[in-house]
Amino acid sequence: MPVARPAHFAVLATCLALAAATSAWAQTSKLPVTAEQRRVADQVASAGVPLAELAPNAPDSHTVQPGDTLWDISKLFLKSPWRWPELWGMNREQIRNPHLIYPGQVLLLVKVDGRARLQLAQGVGGKAGNGVVKLRPQMRISALDSSPIPSIPLHLIQPFLTDAVVFDTDALATAPRIVAAQEGHVLLGPGELAYARGDFGSGTDFRVFRNARPLRDPATKEILGYEAPYVGTAELTRRGEERTGADGKTEIVPATMTVRQIKQEVGIGDRLAPAPPRNLELYVPHGPLQPMAGQIAAIYGEALNAGQNQIVALNRGKRDGVERGHVFALWRDGDRVMDKTQERAEAIKLPDERHGILFVFEVYERVSYALIISVKEPVRPGDRFTQP
Repeated sequence: MPVARPAHFAVLATCLALAAATSAWAQTSKLPVTAEQRRVADQVASAGVPLAELAPNAPDSHTVQPGDTLWDISKLFLKSPWRWPELWGMNREQIRNPHLIYPGQVLLLVKVDGRARLQLAQGVGGKAGNGVVKLRPQMRISALDSSPIPSIPLHLIQPFLTDAVVFDTDALATAPRIVAAQEGHVLLGPGELAYARGDFGSGTDFRVFRNARPLRDPATKEILGYEAPYVGTAELTRRGEERTGADGKTEIVPATMTVRQIKQEVGIGDRLAPAPPRNLELYVPHGPLQPMAGQIAAIYGEALNAGQNQIVALNRGKRDGVERGHVFALWRDGDRVMDKTQERAEAIKLPDERHGILFVFEVYERVSYALIISVKEPVRPGDRFTQP
């Protein structure tokens, strides 16, 4: 039902702030809203956003389309799309959960006294004589039939929620291992049998990894964690045992695994780790509340450098205050060149240049994984990042 008092629409992006996420997965009542975000929202609700913070070509209105993300919409209206709390002004007594925005909703950009607000609009009173639908600001608090839009393009990171894994210690060195394959095969695909030894615990679903490789800090060379290349998944279909043979000697019978899915063929020596429940946590873009800086520790996979929509490992993690959803700026070190404009040439260093944006989607104790949202030049290990 619509809420009756217009004062409730001095609300910048009623739901745009939003950080809604994982479309079909999400239970919106559990979305995180920090105290700082609420503080900013309350401030914006009474004042709006300065016109200087708007994107140069911010439209007067936007109809939310299927396939839109909150990042896309924020980018239409603001210079910095990760600053979504500045688009979120609302009467929290009327709507306590801001994480709802749906395809078909119309957002109006209202500019008054040097400030800007977004309001939801809904057609009222039918069509006028000229065929134009009249609109008025209105909040909608009832559930719509369609799913809320996500905060970022989730298809870009969903594969890495399973693939990209860092262990704080070299736990895979003692994990169950594949010791033989069906009919003497060396490499296995889906549906084929593998034989494994180790402590499987009570689980039956496992991920398969190649031997882990250390991730080192680019500056200190300290080991931050162990990145395990993901191979696929396997199911424990028969547990191993030790039994006494006819000659009285103990025989070791390995466990039987059925390969389910693969990213690359499963081989002898690959390690097994229990498959965790799928992470349904939502991804809300926001900047760190305090200054933060670090370096790219590694490019995910075998590439020497990375570009847009690729994954990088950062040398900062939970213990440094990194959170899922953090947005960082990428910096390229300025080149060292010779100034030959004087009688005597002199070495100078050009300024560092900001050239990209990172979005953190997975955080470990000392390492994080981030998606390169945008970038101008190739990203390499050792490149710097800071708060945006």
